[in-house]
Amino acid sequence: MQLYNPGDYRHVNYLWDEARANALDPVERLVYRSNILGTDQRITNTGGGNTSSKVTLPDPLTGEPVRVMWVKGSGGDLRTSKKANFASLYMDKLMALQGIYAAADVKGVKTPMEDAMVDMYTHTVFNLNPRATSIDTPLHAFIPFDHVDHTHPNAVIAIAACSNGRELVSEIWGDEVAWVEWQRPGFELGLLLQETIRQNPNLKGIILGGHGLINWANDDKECYELSLTLIEKAARYLEAHDKGAATFGGAKYEPLADAERRLIDLLPTLRGLVSQYNRFIGTVQSDPTILEFVNSHDAARLAELGTSCPDHFLRTKIKPLYVDWNPQVEDAAALVAKLNGGLAQYRADYAAYHAACKHPNSPAMRDPNPTVILIPGLGMIAWGKNKSESRVTAEFYNCAVEVMRGAEAVGEYVALPRQEAFDIEYWLLEEAKLKRMPPEKPFERSVVIVIGAGSGIGHAVAHRVAKEGAHVVCADLNGDAAQATADELLKIYGVGIGVAGTGLSGSGPAIACAVNITNRESVRALLDSVVLAYGGIDNIIVTAGVFVSPDKTGHITDDKWRFTFDVNVLGGYIVADEARAVWEAQKLRGTLVLTTSVNAAVAKKGSLAYDTSKAAANHLVRELAVELAPLVRVNGLAPATVVDGSTMFPRDRVISSLVKYNIAHSEDESTEALRAKLADFYAQRTLTKLPITPADQAEVAYLISTDAFSKTTGQVFSVDGGLLEAFLR
Repeated sequence: MQLYNPGDYRHVNYLWDEARANALDPVERLVYRSNILGTDQRITNTGGGNTSSKVTLPDPLTGEPVRVMWVKGSGGDLRTSKKANFASLYMDKLMALQGIYAAADVKGVKTPMEDAMVDMYTHTVFNLNPRATSIDTPLHAFIPFDHVDHTHPNAVIAIAACSNGRELVSEIWGDEVAWVEWQRPGFELGLLLQETIRQNPNLKGIILGGHGLINWANDDKECYELSLTLIEKAARYLEAHDKGAATFGGAKYEPLADAERRLIDLLPTLRGLVSQYNRFIGTVQSDPTILEFVNSHDAARLAELGTSCPDHFLRTKIKPLYVDWNPQVEDAAALVAKLNGGLAQYRADYAAYHAACKHPNSPAMRDPNPTVILIPGLGMIAWGKNKSESRVTAEFYNCAVEVMRGAEAVGEYVALPRQEAFDIEYWLLEEAKLKRMPPEKPFERSVVIVIGAGSGIGHAVAHRVAKEGAHVVCADLNGDAAQATADELLKIYGVGIGVAGTGLSGSGPAIACAVNITNRESVRALLDSVVLAYGGIDNIIVTAGVFVSPDKTGHITDDKWRFTFDVNVLGGYIVADEARAVWEAQKLRGTLVLTTSVNAAVAKKGSLAYDTSKAAANHLVRELAVELAPLVRVNGLAPATVVDGSTMFPRDRVISSLVKYNIAHSEDESTEALRAKLADFYAQRTLTKLPITPADQAEVAYLISTDAFSKTTGQVFSVDGGLLEAFLR
């Protein structure tokens, strides 16, 4: 097969760097090849496909040269994989498994013996490599070439999922590419590929019906270039037959000019509707490509067919929910009504699908809600247990749309039969993979807004809830400080996998927003951004506050009095009042934590405005607990004298306090040294004699936001080291 020159590709990216590749050892070259293949969404989807290389290495016991196959392990992602994500297996032991399989009395596709072979792979592991092997291992092992790429290109799957796919393979690639009918990945498919190549030794690749592409070579660069060439040929063929404006039967509806506003208003309600069994995080896709599909005449028909590639429907379920709503005629109330009816029918259909297709040993039915919802005029909303998963789900349905586009251009799109789809979705081996995943963290399905996240207690709270899996909205009057905190979290926890989401909805597990809590429009804009990013809100923790240092007489101006109450009292009320609409639309339980102060219970000189504002904030906690019950629990966090990292203890206030308490100091000392002296003074006034840190406050803010305190509301929790003056009275 004549390969394209590097500069001739139009539908894939040629990324091979010869100098870089030549500096790598054989296994590193495999990782490199995998990464550059996975970088291009048109070549393979996140988490999908696998690659392998067969290399000669010294046996760790004998030192003798042995053939070892390195292959992407279970659950890996080509784009982000490292060497640790690849399994390594002795080739002679892998090939010997064919004899064991052949000797079985009962064998074949979907038999217990075929599944049992997966456990046998562990007996072929080279050098005690702990990476779990993939069910696709035999597809690579039994192909008699050194390098194998198995990918899920949209253009190729369009052919693989087309009614006349076999004929198209011959037309596009000639006799150098074969077609095999759909068969579940596993030992039998590996044997089928081996036999197909034995009968046709000149083959360069095979199209797996309803699944994808597999190709090979004895040189890794040639294998990579062959992958690109095969995909490019398919893409050019589809491009030549594209239907243009008539794609998907042409436009039935027009996009809405105010789609973003409509989505913001809809998403909390929709999140609540799909979260009846498990709480979900959303990703919105509303780009022109997805809008072309959802607004088309054929969208309802094609959506009902479901997806084809097995990697797709493991995330997208057997099919999406298409909402038959006319965006040009019907209003928001009609949309919500149709969503309610559509979701009820979807859940009933999914239960019927499980009942009709299940086997005696099938896993119990999973959450029956759709993970993909298609709405004309608005786009697609995908759902997952966290942001990364919902982005992957959106990405996969983006791929499914491209597959349907191509298949419908050259024939008719054909989805997998329902029983075949079920046997993948509820495959015991896939169930075992799910069970190997680490348990969910407490806040993995939660969206937590931390107001004041740019510094001090808020900064510590953002890190604390992120540690528990939260999607953290770092909000602060200082937008740059909020962004710095969000960047810290993303550096620690990463953005996750999945390449999808329009605008802010393409975010990772942390975002930053500037907000002025004394301004209702600013708070509303914050909540709108959060809803677009994640679909709704769960927990809000307000740590923002202000202390205005008095003059030498102990006074502050009237406008500073108003400012103190605006920030410390009115701000918390505005946040709660604006968030209330989101919480009530979701109908999911949430929490609100307002940061007050032990000063609210202690009368003293020098902080009159601050102390009285915090006393008002304490009562605001109690009032809001009544107002927002039973849906939202409201509690207060009452710190005392948190000097370290607090913006309320700038150098001038620290010095003022040192003077007030007659603590020896010098103006020449650093701010941190001065703060340490003041913190120690405050600590010695407490029963525990320990300085109070932002981390101490963050721990309590986190705990009272969890289900551990699910029966507690309207309370104020002091974190002050034990101040007698602040004891409950």
